[in-house]
Amino acid sequence: MSVAPPPPDPPPVPQKRPAFEPPGRLLKPTGYDPDMRRPPTIVAGTALVLLRVLAGIVVLGGLALGWDDLIDDPGAMLDGFDPSPEGAQAALWLVLAAGGTVLLIDMLLAILVYRGRNWARVIVMVIAAGSISTSFFAWWAQGQEITLDSTFVSLSLDILVLLALSSRSAAAYARRNERRDEPVPGTVP
Repeated sequence: MSVAPPPPDPPPVPQKRPAFEPPGRLLKPTGYDPDMRRPPTIVAGTALVLLRVLAGIVVLGGLALGWDDLIDDPGAMLDGFDPSPEGAQAALWLVLAAGGTVLLIDMLLAILVYRGRNWARVIVMVIAAGSISTSFFAWWAQGQEITLDSTFVSLSLDILVLLALSSRSAAAYARRNERRDEPVPGTVP
């Protein structure tokens, strides 16, 4: 009588990351590593912020080209506006200057994020979260549609910026120069 060989061992099952992680692990500070290479998430986040700036330039250009039609539209709500040609031109320059200033600040923040400044990364994430929240509340409260030609592009860019810059690798890169004193084991901090 022959004995059958034992069945082969099943192949190893890859370990999955849990859907949630303990807060202690998430709050664990990153290590001091000034020579850390720039992660792809920082590069992607910076590129997305620059795309957001480019989209803003396109919007300001379209606004400048369609300014006369906007002024002549009877449904436009322009209270306290001087309807003369000089007033219309002054209002256009005011809108373009304000928009250009916001875009320059956004571009400066993108450069600082690329260089690894944590405060700039946090500001960009707060701006993105505020923009996403504003789009949501405009949809919820006012019934504003999210369409491809109005808010879809800016909303998607803000979501992607938030995802890229809130990653662990982006946070570790932005905080790579922070030296932390490690507590001595067995002592109370």
